[in-house]
Amino acid sequence: MENLQKFYINGEWVNPLSDATMAVLNPATEQQIGLVALGNDADVDRAVAAANAAFEGFSQTSKDERLALLGRVREITKARFEDLAQAMRMEMGAPITMSRDAQTDAAIGHLDGFIAALEEFEERVTLANGDIMVREPIGVCGLITPWNWPMNQITLKVLPALATGCCVVLKPSEHTPVSAMVYAEILHEAGYPAGVFNLINGEGPVVGAALSRHQDIQMMSFTGSTRAGTAVTRDAADTVKRVTLELGGKSPNLVFADCDLEAQVTASVAECMLNTGQSCDAPTRLLVERSCYDEVLKIAKQAAADTTVGNPEDEGDHIGPLFDRLQFDRVQAMIKVGIDEGATLLAGGLGKPEGYETGWFVKPTIFSDVSNEMRIAREEIFGPVLVIIPFEDEADGISIANDTPYGLAAFLQTGNKERAERVASKLRAGAVHINGGGIEYGTPFGGYKQSGNGREGGMMGLEDYLETKTLHGLG
Repeated sequence: MENLQKFYINGEWVNPLSDATMAVLNPATEQQIGLVALGNDADVDRAVAAANAAFEGFSQTSKDERLALLGRVREITKARFEDLAQAMRMEMGAPITMSRDAQTDAAIGHLDGFIAALEEFEERVTLANGDIMVREPIGVCGLITPWNWPMNQITLKVLPALATGCCVVLKPSEHTPVSAMVYAEILHEAGYPAGVFNLINGEGPVVGAALSRHQDIQMMSFTGSTRAGTAVTRDAADTVKRVTLELGGKSPNLVFADCDLEAQVTASVAECMLNTGQSCDAPTRLLVERSCYDEVLKIAKQAAADTTVGNPEDEGDHIGPLFDRLQFDRVQAMIKVGIDEGATLLAGGLGKPEGYETGWFVKPTIFSDVSNEMRIAREEIFGPVLVIIPFEDEADGISIANDTPYGLAAFLQTGNKERAERVASKLRAGAVHINGGGIEYGTPFGGYKQSGNGREGGMMGLEDYLETKTLHGLG
């Protein structure tokens, strides 16, 4: 934990140039678990200089050399698996079973996806016209990751960058620095050359902005809010660097009367509540065919009652707290908005669950009789809050689903395969989950509209970190 007050630059843990710090709190206990250093522009300059110096050599490594390094990362990640799981349990309140099965599992799953993609990737291709196309690493990359899925997002950015021969400066969320610190230790032990991977903690408007503006960074990859993503894009504009964004969502979940209502509605509520609702692609708008609306309300209400809140240290299938007081206050404010807007409070509501006076725990909450014009239907709440909206027919359901500035994911429950294909083709979202189908490691992930641009995972995840060069006259 002593490395929380240092940065990993040029292959070693160094003291920051900045003297700013921030307390890291356990959201279940509100107790301090560490003190993290917060960097400044000078710290960014030092890290970028190290990455820039390392790029000349690392960009020339062979695919086999990079695959060997990734294989070593896999071995060490498996050995440090429990350290990562416990870190995310402490710093963001992920229940330990879920932290292992989903949060930490992503570190292995995404790695396997990128190894498979890199093995298939052709760096040099002769075109039909005789010209040669070469794919090369784009350069030094600035990576900014969020607190809600720490390992998922770090591995989705760091691994494809390293796999393609890029060098990186990672700025993880300052709220979840422990897991990032462990991951830096993993990469160090794996044997990456000094300067290839660098880590700086800090605030978005300071360190994130300095990375985005830096003339020696060729690419920024950001995951977080749409508001912050637009700031990264603006800061990056003057240097015309590549920017990829994975932003917010308000994902629709269409329930048709021909599905297994009991099973699919129960699973849909659980999917919304997963990670205490703190997922950008969570299905937070349940759109229900009018003919089965009343039955769905009964099932959803029972599913909410069956959703237990518990201590993240305890094994089991329960949800934990929100990640900090700021998010707790935001969610409480939005629940109040829903009540004031006249939606029916089907389950949950304001305040903490009984027995949880300490910690940022919230009640699993469901609103019914919601219209898509209400704020609770349009704004990303980022908590365990589900809104239920009726629709009249297929066309009406699709219209409501697409009536959002976001397009990260959509969900669809139907017993009719032809309908599933037909509706999915009309939904403006980067992923459509049908009857509970989950996204597999190696499949590209990303959104339409204000949910971002670019794709993470698998082959498309590698391509974001590559430039294209063509050679002429060698044929």
